[in-house]
Amino acid sequence: MTAYMEHKDLANESIDEARARSIADGVHRVLDDVARAEEQAGRPAGSVQVLAASKTRDVGEIMAAVDAGIRLLGENRPQEIVAKIDGLRAQGAQRGLVIGASDLETAEGADDPEALNRLPLHLIGQLQSNKIGKVLPDADVIESVATLDLAEKIARRMAVRGRTMGVLIEVNESGEDSKSGIAPDEALDLALAVAALDGVEVQGFMTVGANVDDEATVRAGFAHLRGLRDAALAAGVASARELSMGMTGDKEWAIAEGATIVRIGTGIFGERDFK
Repeated sequence: MTAYMEHKDLANESIDEARARSIADGVHRVLDDVARAEEQAGRPAGSVQVLAASKTRDVGEIMAAVDAGIRLLGENRPQEIVAKIDGLRAQGAQRGLVIGASDLETAEGADDPEALNRLPLHLIGQLQSNKIGKVLPDADVIESVATLDLAEKIARRMAVRGRTMGVLIEVNESGEDSKSGIAPDEALDLALAVAALDGVEVQGFMTVGANVDDEATVRAGFAHLRGLRDAALAAGVASARELSMGMTGDKEWAIAEGATIVRIGTGIFGERDFK
């Protein structure tokens, strides 16, 4: 168990009014920022999804973000998905929402699952092979695939389940040792190899921006990821449309370079009490 999980009940579903209002204000600010960035970049309104990155946040906090307009959730750690998913599903059901992947298979009366009011759940942090089983029942997309070995293990398990897992190829565009992901010059080959597997679908690419204040440097990494996405599309990987890049501090730069998903934690929930 991660240390902070001993000090915070991530399954907690209650939230006080002031905290819920603070989260709602954060969501509204982020959505406004994204809409403004889309307009400035000459992109259609709604072309960028805001993913609420909810590491260390409990069910009540996450649902406050959902109530304020969030429609895409992201968790960093498989064990947090396990801790929260039952509460998220219960709270979602009260709102007429379906959260996570397996609800599509179990929702009563789901004759047309695609028509359900769904909130997809992404794993956005690193996935160790021994934790695959924790995320497959519930995640719609794994954004952190950086090796063929991991993709093959996911694919084999999904094939047995008769389902397909969406994956993004994680690329270390900055080259920083502290960041995970495949090297940029190897990413396209990996995407093509993963796309050939049954049980997974390459839906695009993901990166974390360089940890510098220089706009040109950060945007260069985002622009390169866009080039990788375009090369994958040109090579016939028609499903590889997504670019998950940009967080609270650099989301506008990412949107200007073509992001389709921005992953926002602090901008919605505030600073974390735990790391």
